[in-house]
Amino acid sequence: MNWYGFQREELSVLKKLKTPEKIQYFLDYEVGYNKEPDGETCRSPRRVIRDRLAHCAEGAFFAAGALRFLGHEPLIVDLVAVRDDDHLLAVFREHGHWGAIAKSNYAGLRYREPVYRNVRELVMSYYEHYYNPAGEKTLREFSKPVNLKRFDRENWMTTEEDLWGVCEYFCGIAHSRVMPLHIERTRRRMDNRLYDAGLVGAVK
Repeated sequence: MNWYGFQREELSVLKKLKTPEKIQYFLDYEVGYNKEPDGETCRSPRRVIRDRLAHCAEGAFFAAGALRFLGHEPLIVDLVAVRDDDHLLAVFREHGHWGAIAKSNYAGLRYREPVYRNVRELVMSYYEHYYNPAGEKTLREFSKPVNLKRFDRENWMTTEEDLWGVCEYFCGIAHSRVMPLHIERTRRRMDNRLYDAGLVGAVK
């Protein structure tokens, strides 16, 4: 069997990921967190399966491919931060509600149950958990869901090339603010306990 270029051994991995929860579990416990310097890699889902290593973009692209295998659209939402890294979510809908799968070094920036009525509600569930090492809450903008089908001609699921072109696409699309500009100017800081909780299990 060949599905979008995946080989039998790779499909055997995807077949085991029968729910969004199992996809998240795979990313959390079977795929290491990739802390290579920016610009080193942006692996396709095939390479994530092989290397068992992913940063947030690699994890999101893998999750989108695995969700597609389950019959969902391969959708990505881009979260934009200030004084911090951006973050990608693979989003999905069940019974008309939105959920998300993500790879992150921060515990609070990963899975969301599909209980959110719209994408904004889903995104705002990340606000209190999105912070930089200085303890600032940094989430500022988000995109509409982008369907990765637009990159099928580039074989984004199985290519051996890095997916930097896909990442760059998100830099050029419209984003919505999570709060009005006059509120955004106030720097908001983390509670120390929540800060520490977010680093449970983090790769140092």
